[in-house]
Amino acid sequence: MTKAELVEEVTQLGDLTRRDGEVIVDTIFDAVIGALKSGDKIEIRGFGSFRIRQRKPRIGRNPKTGAKVDVPAKRVPYFKPSKELRDLVNPGGATADEEKDT
Repeated sequence: MTKAELVEEVTQLGDLTRRDGEVIVDTIFDAVIGALKSGDKIEIRGFGSFRIRQRKPRIGRNPKTGAKVDVPAKRVPYFKPSKELRDLVNPGGATADEEKDT
């Protein structure tokens, strides 16, 4: 689903114009981004939580030349789905590991 499709879904839910739907979606995204930038955790019950994880510096490798490259430490966004969301995506209760075995 693209952002435009999400805006369309929001617009169809109520008596909203496309512009109102865009404002709602943009506001939600901006709030999540702002909270993550400031180091806060976002938890949406029944959906999941967003937080920042710190990655340590490491030595990588340029795949084209094979040369070693220093990769600096960085903060990356991380999403952890809620149990409810995982159960909705996997209705039989099967995990990814169980599906690989079959």
